[in-house]
Amino acid sequence: MRYVSSGEVRFLKADLLDTEPIFHGFFTRHGGVSPSPWASLNMATSVGDSRENVLENRARALRALTPEPRGIFDVWQVHSNRVVYTRQPRSLGEPHQQADAIITDNPEVVLLMMFADCVPILLFDPGHHAVGIAHAGWKGTVAKVARESVLSMKQAFGTKPEDLLAVIGPSICPEHYAVGSEVTHAVREAFGNDSSEVLLQENGVISLDLWRANQIILTQAGVLADHIQTVEICTAEHTRDWYSHRAEMGKTGRFAAMIGLR
Repeated sequence: MRYVSSGEVRFLKADLLDTEPIFHGFFTRHGGVSPSPWASLNMATSVGDSRENVLENRARALRALTPEPRGIFDVWQVHSNRVVYTRQPRSLGEPHQQADAIITDNPEVVLLMMFADCVPILLFDPGHHAVGIAHAGWKGTVAKVARESVLSMKQAFGTKPEDLLAVIGPSICPEHYAVGSEVTHAVREAFGNDSSEVLLQENGVISLDLWRANQIILTQAGVLADHIQTVEICTAEHTRDWYSHRAEMGKTGRFAAMIGLR
């Protein structure tokens, strides 16, 4: 992986996708106009920041990602496994659809989702020149939004899961993600025998490994293990660069993951 800077905007690129004919990036919190506690490249209006700040931050990120004119498509993220297929950017006056994954095969569209501990998942189908992005917190992980994204790309584009490239981006690590009985029960129900790989117990505390959980989901959906890259950057450990809802006690912004076709 490597960091790319454009002015003060700084984003992370994954090795697995770096040489592919796509734009992609996980944007750090640097280089925006938002004041504290959202400082500074906050991408969400839902956390109290102004719409004007967020629009300027998104414009800066988009310019950093690609010099070519592109439109953004985003959704109202609701911790589901719903996938939206789009062929057009979302206009500013158009209502958001509720979903937690987006797919497209239109090079004019850049897909954007927002994060602050939940798992960003980027997908690229080189055979059919299509991309996807998913948002997987514990609820989306239990609902297997990553699997639904793969299945939706298969249905929409003819994607072969074994051809897909997948990147699991910066998100909370198990060392900082202790969970209670509700989450533990839901994970055991969803993962069965594999739950022992994703629920880690130490000194009476149970933690959830969202990275491993989504690796399992992707491989069970047919993605090859060596086609999956996990960035392994913990948002809760690195709040200087990333927003973390848990580490910052909810008083923080949202960073963006973005992907689009060249």
